[in-house]
Amino acid sequence: MAEIQPFKGWRYNEDFNSKIEELTSPLFDVVSSKQREKLYKNPNSSIHLSVPAGEHPAQEAKSTLEQWKKEGIIKQDALPGIYIYYQYFNLPGSLNEFCRKGFICNIRIHHFEEKVILRHENTIPVSVNDRQEMLETTQLHVSPTHGLYSDVLFELEHFMDDAMLNPIYETEDYQGVRDVLAVIHDYEIIKKFVSVLSDKTIILADGHHRYQGSLSNMEKQKEANPQHTGNEAYNFHMMYLTNMESDHLRIMPTHRLIKEVEDFSEEKIMEAIEPYFTIKPVEDAFTINEVIYGKKWAFGLLFKDNAYKIRLKPEMIDQISWPFPDIIKHLDLTILHYFLLEKVFHIKGKDQRSASNVSYDRSFSDCFAKVLKNEAQLAIIVNEISVQDVKKVCDSGFTLPQKSTYFYPKVISGFVFSSIKEDEFPLPNSLRF
Repeated sequence: MAEIQPFKGWRYNEDFNSKIEELTSPLFDVVSSKQREKLYKNPNSSIHLSVPAGEHPAQEAKSTLEQWKKEGIIKQDALPGIYIYYQYFNLPGSLNEFCRKGFICNIRIHHFEEKVILRHENTIPVSVNDRQEMLETTQLHVSPTHGLYSDVLFELEHFMDDAMLNPIYETEDYQGVRDVLAVIHDYEIIKKFVSVLSDKTIILADGHHRYQGSLSNMEKQKEANPQHTGNEAYNFHMMYLTNMESDHLRIMPTHRLIKEVEDFSEEKIMEAIEPYFTIKPVEDAFTINEVIYGKKWAFGLLFKDNAYKIRLKPEMIDQISWPFPDIIKHLDLTILHYFLLEKVFHIKGKDQRSASNVSYDRSFSDCFAKVLKNEAQLAIIVNEISVQDVKKVCDSGFTLPQKSTYFYPKVISGFVFSSIKEDEFPLPNSLRF
């Protein structure tokens, strides 16, 4: 089952502690162009390692990394540790403050067929290739992926709470989230973390592309190494692990945007939708997400001048010809991708991952604005998926369509980096687990 290890993280040197908020950055797949341009102005921002500018970004990141190491901008911690990471956040409509508790460690990479690390989403090949090239060139994990484990006894939380009494960093990020990092060096406590995770399977919550990039890199390095033992640094991946039994775990919906469709016609689209869905016009388009909230198989359609609530006719569910079990067929996102993307917009399931006229946006207001500004022809508004549904999908062995979940909040880059260079990776024999 899951094999985790502490690691000697690379972090900004102590002179930067008071400026750490200026050095963190959003993950590569959520950072906007506007955010990038602002972050690029700071020569020490972690953006230069995660999403560098230039024609050859991987080489740019490698050069920056080497320079930072040489100049002491980042330094490797002397002792291996488990890095505790808490995120405090609020949600619209609630006065409660939530806290997602977790820890960052190295984890042994497994093929999905081994059923140790489970995926629930498909990936987009171009993004996987990008992350593999970055990892192979820099030999550095810049940001942790997010994994979920199940521990109904909450055996590790009190160790994490104790570590948080002496935080390393405390910042407010671009999401308005308070991020706090601490570290555990105590050998006996680290052994407890390793032991608790040793009988667990891990569900990838976020970072499918980065994990797949690590997996591809491992296979490439393994093939090139006739002395491969399985203990090389390239066999491990940096991951942020949280307990899925916590009631502070949140998934936000990710909406679909349709753009650049030739001969686009609202009338023809609605005619094509009518055999499958009941249709109800919505006068106040800005409330469409509230109108569909909590309703099974319901979606909101935002055109520039009109809005509709549509809901799958129950008798249509048996028409899905994709070879999925019922748990997958009955999910809202399967309905969306089968009936709307394939049947209405004629984008075959196998082509949807790379479809250039489908994009994704978590923000309802952004979707609304993009349609009004003609940056999109149609926004398809969806409900959130539950953690229980994610569990069921993973247990089934199948996957959801790409960009199906948005675990909130996103982790940030810049707190700690994990090297897979052999001379920076090994643990002393006394700390091997």
